[in-house]
Amino acid sequence: MQPNHYGIEQLVDEDRAYVGSRFSEVHEAVFSHPYPGIWDGSGRMPIYDVTLLKLLRGILSPRGDYLFRQATARAVDSRADLRWGPDSKGFRRLLHPNGICLSGVWEITQPTSYSGYFKSGSKALVIARYSTCCRETRRGHLRSFGLVGKLFPTTEPEHELPLPTASFITQQDIGGDRTEYVNDVELLSAPNTSSWRRGFDISILMLTGAVFSKVDSKPTIRQLYDIAELGKPSGEPTRAPAVMRLLMTPGQPRIGGDDLDFRDEIMSQIFDRGDRRPKRQIIFSVEVTDHVKTFGPDAFQRRIFENWRRIGTLTLDHAVASYNGDFVLHFHHPTWRADRNNPATATRVNERKT
Repeated sequence: MQPNHYGIEQLVDEDRAYVGSRFSEVHEAVFSHPYPGIWDGSGRMPIYDVTLLKLLRGILSPRGDYLFRQATARAVDSRADLRWGPDSKGFRRLLHPNGICLSGVWEITQPTSYSGYFKSGSKALVIARYSTCCRETRRGHLRSFGLVGKLFPTTEPEHELPLPTASFITQQDIGGDRTEYVNDVELLSAPNTSSWRRGFDISILMLTGAVFSKVDSKPTIRQLYDIAELGKPSGEPTRAPAVMRLLMTPGQPRIGGDDLDFRDEIMSQIFDRGDRRPKRQIIFSVEVTDHVKTFGPDAFQRRIFENWRRIGTLTLDHAVASYNGDFVLHFHHPTWRADRNNPATATRVNERKT
């Protein structure tokens, strides 16, 4: 492992050459090289820092292409699922560096008016990553959980052809919370931002918002058209929900323990201690709404939602904390559209902000 390795943060030709991925290859990459100790809940997994100095690295560059800005632009511009780099060591996540990866199935079971893989009857394989915003991974401390996922438009794990994927990005209150159990976390594609909770780390949050706004737009919300356009016939209008919410369903085990690392908590949801065979599933309900009101500036935003509807499930039945999951796996962040259903209104086109 290379805890101080940054790798290539900016967009490169390999990113531009992306045409899709095989689920089996992404799954194999993520589930290889697991961290030692994940099977016995020893809490010995590495913890990677998030500091203001790391985000400011190279900021005095006369071209303005400092590391964090490069990484932010790449997250929006690159659709790559794996970023190995020339040394096969990947790249350093400057935000949310500590995570655990999961695999499973996305399924829409209720009638909807949406397109693509929000349409009723849609079913896709998923690779997901559950993470925390900053350095702290333990229960009893301020954390902001995030769950991101990429959908493969197939139910065949050994599908032979590369397939384009679609990503979703959800997070708890961006300012953080002290939720004890992962069971109780509310994950939203448009979360609140209680930045005052960050204390001295508020500078990291403010810089993150400023850079995302400079590169793209609307740093506190991630639209869902990527999924609504996955597998959509050419010529069919895009119809995406405004906001998505993921809630862990009742009946999931509640894992006790003071100072418990969330990665050990997730592993215990699926595995018995010391046994590498999955025993249980983690099931999230997929809920959407088109009724949201937003108040306040980015750093202090509050949102009011109405008319949530449960339309399906996200079922995760395998998990691993691994070097490749933290350094190689990559998730595309869809650029902001003034009209989420109209590609012509995109904020960022051809690697530039319009």
